[in-house]
Amino acid sequence: MKQLLMMFCCLGIAIQAYNQTYQLKGKIVSSSKEPIIGATVLLQKLEDSTQKYPTVTNSHGDFTLSLSAGKYMLTTWAFNYAKHVQQIVLQKDADLGMITLKDDIKQLSTIQIQGEKSAFEMKTDRKVFNVGKDILSKGGNANDILNNVPSVNVDIQGNVSLRDNKNVRIYINGKPSMLTQNNGLAQVPAANIEKIEIITNPSSAYEAQGSGGIINIILKKNASLGFNASLQAGIASPKNTNANVNASYKTEKVNLFANVGYRDQSLLFVEHIERINKNPYNKLSQLNRADLQVDNVNLFVGTDYYINDKNTLTASYYRTKVHNDNTTGYFYNYFGQHGQLDSTIHRFEDYKEPQIFNELELSYVKTFKQADRKWTTYLQYDFWNDDENQRILEAKPETGAAATHIVTRDIESSKDLYLQSDYKLPLKVGMLEMGVRGQWRAIRSEYSASQDGELLAGNNNKLFYDEDIYAAYTQYGTKWKNLTVQAGLRSELSSIKISDRALTLNKSKNYINLFPTLHLQYSFPKDWSLQTSYSRRINRPRFWQLNTFAGLSDQRFLQRGNPDINPMYTNVVEVGLLKKVGTFTINPGLYYQYTTNYFDAVIEPQSDGTFVRTWANMGRENRYGFDVTTTYNPFTWWRLSWDVNWYSFNQRGEYAGKIYEAESTTWFTTVRSSLRFPKLVNIDASVNYRGKKQEVQVNVDAQYRANIGMSKDLFGDKLSLSFSVNNIFNSNIQVGSMDVEDYSLYSKSQNVGVIFTGTAVYRFNRKKGQADRMPTAK
Repeated sequence: MKQLLMMFCCLGIAIQAYNQTYQLKGKIVSSSKEPIIGATVLLQKLEDSTQKYPTVTNSHGDFTLSLSAGKYMLTTWAFNYAKHVQQIVLQKDADLGMITLKDDIKQLSTIQIQGEKSAFEMKTDRKVFNVGKDILSKGGNANDILNNVPSVNVDIQGNVSLRDNKNVRIYINGKPSMLTQNNGLAQVPAANIEKIEIITNPSSAYEAQGSGGIINIILKKNASLGFNASLQAGIASPKNTNANVNASYKTEKVNLFANVGYRDQSLLFVEHIERINKNPYNKLSQLNRADLQVDNVNLFVGTDYYINDKNTLTASYYRTKVHNDNTTGYFYNYFGQHGQLDSTIHRFEDYKEPQIFNELELSYVKTFKQADRKWTTYLQYDFWNDDENQRILEAKPETGAAATHIVTRDIESSKDLYLQSDYKLPLKVGMLEMGVRGQWRAIRSEYSASQDGELLAGNNNKLFYDEDIYAAYTQYGTKWKNLTVQAGLRSELSSIKISDRALTLNKSKNYINLFPTLHLQYSFPKDWSLQTSYSRRINRPRFWQLNTFAGLSDQRFLQRGNPDINPMYTNVVEVGLLKKVGTFTINPGLYYQYTTNYFDAVIEPQSDGTFVRTWANMGRENRYGFDVTTTYNPFTWWRLSWDVNWYSFNQRGEYAGKIYEAESTTWFTTVRSSLRFPKLVNIDASVNYRGKKQEVQVNVDAQYRANIGMSKDLFGDKLSLSFSVNNIFNSNIQVGSMDVEDYSLYSKSQNVGVIFTGTAVYRFNRKKGQADRMPTAK
C-alpha cells in the first residue's frame, strides 16, 4: 500500500512538472537600439516541430510567452530587417534582454550591397526615404530631395504637397522651423539631410496643424568617436556651384560638430499668360522671363554634453545668409475686338532680397533605469530678417512717352520662440505619453511703394502679426494579443492678432479646439499587418495668405492676402495594409478627408480689366483616395519601387455672392529603379507623372519628368563621384486654364533647361554612409 501511494505521489509530481509553464520575455530592437513595433516572434519546440508559439512585439518592442520547459528555436523578424535565429533552453522564467535585428542586407560573394539601407522603407506608422542612397539629388537642396519622395511634389514656386494636398506640415528634426517657410527649403543642402519621414495621419503627440499630414526632414548626426570630416563639392548646368564641409570630434563626454555650406545658383523661368475679356472682347498676351540668381552660406555649430549615461544636454546655433538677385522682363501685347494689336507695354523689374535666418536651440534628454521611460525638453528661438526691394521700369515703346519708375520695399522680420516638453512612462500594461508645448510668434512687415517719386496711396503701411499657441496632449498605447491600440487627445489654444499702423486693420481671434486621435494595428502571421487610424486636424492660414501687400511686380495680376480668413478643420480616416512576401513588399491604403471652412485661392476680375488673386473661406471639401506603394528586389543588385495614388475630391462653397464648385478625379505615380554594382557603378532612374485635374477655378494639365544618375566609389570608399541628369526631356511644365462667363485665362510656366549635376565627396577618417552631426531628431 505504501508503495502504491508513493507511486501516485511521484506520478503527480511528474505531471505537475510537465504541466508547469515558465515566462519567457525579451525586447526586439534595431541596430540603433530603437524598439521595433510589430516584430514577429516564433518559438518552435525542438523535440516536436509541430509545437509552435507565435507572438508579436508591443509598442515598446517587448514580447512575453508562457511555455513549458524544454529546448526551443527562437526566430524573430520584421519588415526591412533580417531574421534572427537562436536556440533557447527554458528551465525557469527567463528574460532574453535586447535582441538586435540587423538591416535586411542581401550578400553575395561577388556582388554585394554592403552596409546600405534601402532607399525607401515602409514602417507601421510612416514611410521613410533614406537620402544617402539617392543619387538623383546629389548636389541639390531639400526641394530636390522631396521631389524624389513618393507621394510628395514640389511645384515650380516651391510649394510642397503630400498626396496632392498642399496643407502639409513640414518639420525639421521633429519640430517646426522657419526654414520651412517662404521656400526656405531651397536653402537646406541635400548633403545635410539623412532621411525624409512621411506621416500621413499623425498621433496626438504631434501638433494638429496640417490637414495633409507631416513631412519630417531628419538632418544628419555623427555617432563615431574621434575626429571625422568630409568635403563635398559640386557643379551643375544651369549654374549650381556648391560646396559643403562637415567635421566632428567626439569623446565619451562631449561631441563637437560643425557644418559649413555654400551655394551659387542660376535659373531661367519663363511664363506665358493669355487673358481674354469676352464682353467687350479684348485680349492680353503676356510673356514673362525671369533670370533668377541666388547664393547662400550656411553655418551650423553645436555640442552634445553627456552629463552621465542618463542625462544629455545639447546646444546648437544655425545661421543661413541668402541673397536673391533677380531680373524679370514683362512683355504685354493688347489686342482689340477684331484681333488687331492695339498697344504694347514693356516692364522690367530688378529684384533684390537679402535674408538672414538664425536658430538657437537648447535641449535636454533624461532617461531612466526603467526601459523606454524618457523625458525630453527643448527650447528653440528663431529670428530672421527679409528685405525685399523692387525697382520697376515700365514703358510704351510705340508712344515714345517717358518711362514710369516704381520703387517698392517690404522689410519683414520674425521672432519665434518654441518650448516643448514630452514624457514617456511605461506601465505594467501599455505606455502612457504626455506633453505640453508653447509657441510665440511675432511677425512685422513694413512696406512702401512710390511711382516717379510720389508715394502710391494705399501702399505704405506696417503690419503687426502675433500668434500664440498653447497645447497639451496625452495618449495611451497598449497591446492585446495581436492587436495594438493607441488613443490620444490633444488640446490647442490659439490666440491670433493682426493689425496695422494705419489703423485700418485690427482683428483678434481666439479659439480652443480638441483633436482626438486613434490608431489600431492588427498583426497577422506570415509578415502582414492591418492598420487603421483617425485624427482631427487644423490648417491655420499662413502669414503670406493674410498679408495684404505682396509687391507690385505685375500690376495687371496682383497677389493680395486676406486677413479675415479663418482656419479649416479636417477629419481624416485611413486604412492600410502592409504585406511582405520574400523580397516583395506592398502597402496599399484607403483614405478619406472631410474638411469644413475650407479656404482656397480665388481670382477676381477688376473693373479696369486687371485681376487680383486672393484667399477666401469657401465651404467644405470631400477628398477620398487609394494609394499603393510597392518595393521589389528581383535580384540582390536590383531594386524597384512603384508608388501610385488615385483620388477624387469635390469642393463647394460661396464667396462674395458667388457659388464655387469643383469636382475632379486624378492620379499620379512614381516609378524608380536602383542598380547596385559596387565594383563597377551604381545607377538610379525615376519617372514621375501627374494627371490633369480640376480645381475650384483652374484646370491643371498633366505633367511629367524623368531623371537618371550614377555614382562610383574609389579608394576604399573614401572618394565618391556622382553624375545626374534631371528633367531629361525638359518636361517640367505647369499649365493651367480657366473659362467662366465673362473672361478666360491661360498660363504656361516652366523652369527652362535640363539639369546636369556632378558631385564629388571625399571623407577624412570616416567610412561611406557615416553621417554628419546635425540637430538630434526628436
